[in-house]
Amino acid sequence: MDSFASNGSQVIDPDDPTVTGERKNTLDDPEDIEKACMKQMSYKARRKLRQRVRIEFNITSVLNRQTFLMRLAKALMTFGAPSHRIESQLLSAARILEVDAEFIHIPGVIICSFGDQETKTSEMHFVKCGGRLSLGSLHEVHQIYRQVVHDEISARKATVKLEALLAAKPLYGSFTRCTLAFFLSALICVLAFGGSFVDMWIAGIGATFLCLMQFCVATKSQLYANVFEISVTIVISFAARGLSSIRSQIFCYTAISSAGIVGILPGYLILSSSLELASKNIVCGSVKMVYALIYTLFLGFGLQIGSDLYLLFDRGARHDLATLAARMMTTAAITGTFVSDNGTFANLNHGEPLEGTFTFVSGAPYIREHIIDGCYRPPSFPWYLQPFPWWTQFIIVPIFSILSSLANLQPFWTIELVVMVVISCVSYAANKVANHFIFNRSDVVSAIGAFAVGLLGNIYSRKMGGTAFTSMVTGVLFLVPSGLSQAGGITAQGNGIDIGGAMIAVTIGITVGLFMSQALVYMFGSRKNAAIFSF
Repeated sequence: MDSFASNGSQVIDPDDPTVTGERKNTLDDPEDIEKACMKQMSYKARRKLRQRVRIEFNITSVLNRQTFLMRLAKALMTFGAPSHRIESQLLSAARILEVDAEFIHIPGVIICSFGDQETKTSEMHFVKCGGRLSLGSLHEVHQIYRQVVHDEISARKATVKLEALLAAKPLYGSFTRCTLAFFLSALICVLAFGGSFVDMWIAGIGATFLCLMQFCVATKSQLYANVFEISVTIVISFAARGLSSIRSQIFCYTAISSAGIVGILPGYLILSSSLELASKNIVCGSVKMVYALIYTLFLGFGLQIGSDLYLLFDRGARHDLATLAARMMTTAAITGTFVSDNGTFANLNHGEPLEGTFTFVSGAPYIREHIIDGCYRPPSFPWYLQPFPWWTQFIIVPIFSILSSLANLQPFWTIELVVMVVISCVSYAANKVANHFIFNRSDVVSAIGAFAVGLLGNIYSRKMGGTAFTSMVTGVLFLVPSGLSQAGGITAQGNGIDIGGAMIAVTIGITVGLFMSQALVYMFGSRKNAAIFSF
């Protein structure tokens, strides 16, 4: 159903035979037929043997090509390829390999159907696997795919390479990834959520705890994996509320709790679902969108439970929080009866009592200029309790971009990493400039940032032959916490529905910006359809 709905809007691969007009000359290894030929044979025996070997070779060749397509499907899902492009890429590979095949992609499964025109039969395979984003492996998969469709290696050799890639261990171990999670949360606490020098270390410790629980407990216990996100967010929110309730007010609850759980935000999942829906892949897009929203509600629920749990034990902190909220209200409404007991209001309603709802407006509300990004920052605080100055962003943003790329399993000594960091820095700069002129519209601001990312990524792919998707993904994921911080932070005043709405607004803006930039770049030139391995 989903496949037929998206046929009209499928983007054709630049290496598709319908675009290039190429045909594959060597569908498999010539030595497969040559190694079985025996020199010391009579002419009749050699002819019979060659006929039999040729038949076996044709069957083996087709099986090798089908196996390659199934391994390619598994590799694309395992390493987090853009899901709205998987069907198009597999169909292009099947055309160039001259295999009669159809593919349907639903979340977690790719259905491969191979047909045989001679026997009028078909064979169906289900490729089922989970996966996460792995930029280095995804780039290698794309290079193997291009080598096959350009007739540089055979399908059998490409299958061996893909199987080796799938069997390889992750690029970085658990300790390295926990260290990356620590620094990522510490830096995003400062960049997006207004945290201070003290807050960033607490947020980093929370992210490290989250990462350790994910690698050491959740992966080994299916029972705990079902409640992993809620339990971890409850602990982080409980600790953040406890620290923020210290009377010296040196810790900020919003910055610590938001940055502490940024590692498990479903930003990439919501982004891919928005791209699916925009590409008319209704089944995949709607399933992923609903799952990501429910997942986000779980996170919001965990944050609220952790905060309320601490306030249940510390009644003084709960009273102080309620008092602060009341002081910051500029209006108060009271329902009842107003009776004047002196002559001040004698002319009001002829001295008779007034009944109804009375609204009182405060002429001097609580000073809000000391509240920065939801954190109390009076000028009397020392430098380590203040937000970082603006010029530190020129140092922190490139470092965060490098660490974010490494956390998504990108090799360090590569030219692609430099491209990712440059595009990510441009993404953040465009987001900041747009936010300076456009207020309270996180979707429009995110669209402008995504347009800048898409423009650079697609130009890099078209002019320099790079992979657009892997070069853009760091900059795109940078926009999710930045956009959420403009929407009020991940806590969103404790309402889980608001968190889901904020994430949808941000990702829809990113989707529009990416598609507009792609359309602009590929509007000119001879290869107008060559955006297959992009967003």
